[in-house]
Amino acid sequence: MKTKKKFPKYLLIPVLLVLAGLYYYLALPAINIHNASIWKFLIAIPIFLFLIYTLPRVTFTGDKIKPIKLNQLHKTLPFKLMVSVIVLLAAVYAGGTLLSSPVINASKYQKLLTVKSGEFSEDITQISYDQIPLLDRSSAEILGDRKMGSLVDLASQYEVADIYTQINYNDNPVRVTPLKYAGIIKWFTNRKNGIPAYIKIDMATQETELVRLKEGMKYTPYDHFGRNLLRHLRFKYPTYMFDNISFEIDEQGTPYWICSTKKFNIGLFGGQTIGNVVICNAVTGECEDYKVEDTPTWIDQVYSANLLINLYDYYGTLKHGYFNSILSQRDCLATTNGYNYLAIDDDVWVYTGVTSITSDQSNVGFVLMNQRTMETKYYEIEGAIEDSAMSSAEGKVQHLGYRAAFPLLLNIDGEPTYFMALKDASGLVKKYAMVNVQNYQIVATGDSVAECETSYKTLMSDNGIETEEIPTADVETVTGVIKKIAEGVVEGNSHYYLLLEDSDRIYDVSVAQNLSIIRYNTGDTISLEYTPGETSSAVTKIVESK
Repeated sequence: MKTKKKFPKYLLIPVLLVLAGLYYYLALPAINIHNASIWKFLIAIPIFLFLIYTLPRVTFTGDKIKPIKLNQLHKTLPFKLMVSVIVLLAAVYAGGTLLSSPVINASKYQKLLTVKSGEFSEDITQISYDQIPLLDRSSAEILGDRKMGSLVDLASQYEVADIYTQINYNDNPVRVTPLKYAGIIKWFTNRKNGIPAYIKIDMATQETELVRLKEGMKYTPYDHFGRNLLRHLRFKYPTYMFDNISFEIDEQGTPYWICSTKKFNIGLFGGQTIGNVVICNAVTGECEDYKVEDTPTWIDQVYSANLLINLYDYYGTLKHGYFNSILSQRDCLATTNGYNYLAIDDDVWVYTGVTSITSDQSNVGFVLMNQRTMETKYYEIEGAIEDSAMSSAEGKVQHLGYRAAFPLLLNIDGEPTYFMALKDASGLVKKYAMVNVQNYQIVATGDSVAECETSYKTLMSDNGIETEEIPTADVETVTGVIKKIAEGVVEGNSHYYLLLEDSDRIYDVSVAQNLSIIRYNTGDTISLEYTPGETSSAVTKIVESK
């Protein structure tokens, strides 16, 4: 009778190493004590080793030793070692979790974010129309998909990625997103050249541009093996725990991945902020590592909007401890259920309202949070919550069935004003609305921003609101002979519409703001100050000849 060959147990070591290497290559865990998944993996190792020890002995070694009985298993040395290691690791993990909790560290969590008081009229100046982002993310996605559908040479091989990062590009608000491979087969056939383009959408003009690159992007989340962005970063920075990864372009249009790394300030797993920023060139894969305070100024998204909002919620709710935030909730403030972006001084700021946690019927103020520096300013301005303002705007056009996007906060002649796009059922922007923050019954709509603002100013004047006259940067002047003049009524207010000779531009003159317009007729010469619009240009002033 042939003797069964024993399984060479020394081969278990390389087998184990191969399995560990495969796990690391696929899961890409950060080798960092602050990474909770590493602790779970460490707890699983002794269990795996014990199984390796027992199963070959019982099932396929050919050993004549009888299998260990289950009721005797707990007496073996390997079992005791396994239990001891698991208990030790689990105790460290559980202790680290508890010591990281806001339950016992409320004060530390509350101090993660420094909040300064701001002056609305000084910090938020009135901006020109070409700097107001008129589109939200969903509208940008529609434009991006339409642009891609029109590109016959690319549409069959690539799709539009759903990133759409909002940045300031040459002082203009834009959203950018790369293309991605339309499946694994398309990656195999196109990987040599990489992803050839990205889409850039001007949020003010709605102009959508496909930017073709001289050399394709070869390091993206949509690549595989060594060119996969996360794997590329992991092998370069094995201890970094990446948080927010955004797609941006520099002032020359070069595409980069902005990769923020987590920094835990409380215990093992608590109090997350950002520690470093890795900038990865999407074309070459070259990486640069910066401390968060040294991040280049052209970068806009270091802190994600969700992280900033979470930090402010800690600041607003934990002033008097954790249990107060759950039980009596005295002096607890929290952010509202949405946010938007505002461009100020070449940085992108997250805007959201602040309301009392015990009553969400009105805002007690709002905050602006810088996505590059984490600088946060609070403005104590009571008024309607964003949802109420959106409902008021939708009520103004309820016969059309338009839905309001989450609003921006603008300064209109010194008045805090919600500005929002009104979209049809297909998601396209059809009108614009302005709602007074402190009196959300004052609602104006218009087909253009200029028309909307003109109507809004008239309504404020009719309601006795005294405003500061703040000139905007895009006011232009024109002098010409009136070719045609027509009268109309917009939301109960009289308007004159002018056509001048040698021009196709329509000039919208509010009678309430420029009563002298009634003196003019066809053939008269007139001088106007106006703000350019898409369908009509709102006249801010009739320049009277002396």
